[in-house]
Amino acid sequence: MVHGKDREPGHGKKNGITEEKGIKEENGITAEHLCFSYPTGYGCGKENRVLEDVHFHVANGESVGLIGANGVGKSTLLKLLVGLADGYGGALRVGGLDVEKKNLAAIRKSTGYVFQDSDSQLFLSTVYEDVAFGPRNYGYSGEEVERRVSEALKRVHMEELRDRQIYRMSGGQKKLASLATILSMEPQLMLLDEPSAALDPRNRRNLIRILNDISVTKVIASHDLDFILDTCERTLLLFDGKIVKDGKTEEILGDRKLLEESGLELPLSLKGQNRK
Repeated sequence: MVHGKDREPGHGKKNGITEEKGIKEENGITAEHLCFSYPTGYGCGKENRVLEDVHFHVANGESVGLIGANGVGKSTLLKLLVGLADGYGGALRVGGLDVEKKNLAAIRKSTGYVFQDSDSQLFLSTVYEDVAFGPRNYGYSGEEVERRVSEALKRVHMEELRDRQIYRMSGGQKKLASLATILSMEPQLMLLDEPSAALDPRNRRNLIRILNDISVTKVIASHDLDFILDTCERTLLLFDGKIVKDGKTEEILGDRKLLEESGLELPLSLKGQNRK
């Protein structure tokens, strides 16, 4: 679910999966020969290329880290998955549906996207109003909206702040409120762009615990490699527009030579250890 004004009312649900236009949870995410260029965004042109010949599959229930230096296309890839950037080349499917205009409503209903900048996600006056926006927009009853909001706020430990005005919240509180706006839609897939940015150590630890308790498919893009180490069992490493390594998080983040060749450094928790 993309928390914004471009969503469309949905259809009925069964066992948490939308009927008719719903995505199939078990199919995960698949990219084949995916490429994307700015500013035209069409085909695999070399000029302003961001992604080139990207291949990967994320299975249902996986928590996958997406890492790479600045400008390698992490945020662009997340946006492509929910149609916030278009004109890609190759194939891209979410829940068995091609990412194209006719399928965006179904994909977005079952996908939660947490923006890097919380102020881009929170646009109403209070926490409750923001968290309730999605369920209300999809036509759920008042009782169901209340249930979803209460459960979402409980999961991020913000029940006591439900009536807090957004402008009075700290950066960490806004990040958790943004996550709650996604959880209220009970997504099957969560995409998170730099979720630990601007968090103090306490809120960062809290967010790690929250994400590890959520049993849905997650793709987390972050420069915070220790955060990836704590939340993702698998990692995709992007460099020069391509995925240069796909494997177990501990193996990739423990490979000093690979990380340095990709413009990164070892996570702080692994520095000082005898790493190759």
